[in-house]
Amino acid sequence: GSEVTPEKLVAAGVIKSLRHPVKILADGELNHPLVVKANRFSTSAKTKIEAAGGKAEEVEYAAKAR
Repeated sequence: GSEVTPEKLVAAGVIKSLRHPVKILADGELNHPLVVKANRFSTSAKTKIEAAGGKAEEVEYAAKAR
Protein backbone atom coordinates (compact mmCIF):
# COMPACT_ATOMS: atom_id res chain seq x y z
CA GLY A 1 0.00 0.00 0.00
CA SER A 2 0.89 3.66 -0.13
CA GLU A 3 2.69 5.46 2.67
CA VAL A 4 1.33 8.51 4.49
CA THR A 5 3.77 10.57 6.59
CA PRO A 6 3.49 13.92 8.38
CA GLU A 7 5.78 15.44 5.72
CA LYS A 8 3.48 14.21 2.93
CA LEU A 9 0.45 15.66 4.75
CA VAL A 10 2.15 19.09 4.80
CA ALA A 11 3.09 18.80 1.11
CA ALA A 12 -0.53 17.91 0.23
CA GLY A 13 -1.87 20.86 2.25
CA VAL A 14 -3.76 18.62 4.69
CA ILE A 15 -1.92 20.12 7.67
CA LYS A 16 -0.19 23.51 7.86
CA SER A 17 3.13 22.61 9.49
CA LEU A 18 5.06 20.13 11.60
CA ARG A 19 5.29 22.49 14.58
CA HIS A 20 2.98 20.23 16.58
CA PRO A 21 2.76 16.45 16.86
CA VAL A 22 0.46 14.79 14.31
CA LYS A 23 -2.36 12.63 15.68
CA ILE A 24 -4.47 10.56 13.32
CA LEU A 25 -8.17 10.37 14.15
CA ALA A 26 -10.79 7.94 12.81
CA ASP A 27 -12.92 10.40 10.83
CA GLY A 28 -14.00 9.08 7.43
CA GLU A 29 -13.61 5.78 5.63
CA LEU A 30 -10.51 3.93 4.50
CA ASN A 31 -10.89 1.46 1.64
CA HIS A 32 -7.26 0.87 0.65
CA PRO A 33 -4.34 -0.48 2.67
CA LEU A 34 -2.05 2.37 3.74
CA VAL A 35 1.07 2.55 5.86
CA VAL A 36 0.38 5.57 8.04
CA LYS A 37 3.25 7.10 10.02
CA ALA A 38 2.33 9.68 12.67
CA ASN A 39 3.20 10.73 16.19
CA ARG A 40 -0.04 9.40 17.71
CA PHE A 41 -3.19 7.52 16.70
CA SER A 42 -6.62 7.29 18.26
CA THR A 43 -7.52 3.68 19.07
CA SER A 44 -10.33 3.71 16.52
CA ALA A 45 -8.06 5.17 13.80
CA LYS A 46 -5.52 2.40 14.35
CA THR A 47 -8.33 -0.17 14.17
CA LYS A 48 -9.66 1.28 10.88
CA ILE A 49 -6.20 1.40 9.28
CA GLU A 50 -5.47 -2.21 10.24
CA ALA A 51 -8.97 -3.39 9.20
CA ALA A 52 -8.28 -2.02 5.71
CA GLY A 53 -5.09 -4.11 5.55
CA GLY A 54 -2.77 -1.24 6.39
CA LYS A 55 -0.32 -0.49 9.17
CA ALA A 56 -0.22 2.30 11.78
CA GLU A 57 3.34 3.19 12.78
CA GLU A 58 4.09 5.62 15.59
CA VAL A 59 7.12 7.81 14.86
CA GLU A 60 8.94 10.06 17.28
CA TYR A 61 8.00 13.74 17.20
CA ALA A 62 10.83 16.04 16.21
CA ALA A 63 9.85 19.72 16.47
CA LYS A 64 10.23 21.58 13.21
CA ALA A 65 10.00 25.35 12.94
CA ARG A 66 8.18 25.35 9.60
